[in-house]
Amino acid sequence: MNNLVIAKKLIELRGDRTQAQIAKAIGVSPSAYSMYEVGQRIPRDEIKVKIARFYKKSVQSIFFNDEATNSEQKEAL
Repeated sequence: MNNLVIAKKLIELRGDRTQAQIAKAIGVSPSAYSMYEVGQRIPRDEIKVKIARFYKKSVQSIFFNDEATNSEQKEAL
């Protein structure tokens, strides 16, 4: 999945919370979490799991389901 699509999902999931709050909850530095939200880095698998647990979502739904790509593929048919 595209880094920017993941970044957008993370921003939407964060809502009104700060990046620092999320970073602390999942055990990463605020700068690392910020890089996830701007698409500069993709979290390691163990961090993906922590993020998914924090938001009560599946890893698949946050990091692998690319709805934009799926919609584009359907339109091409």
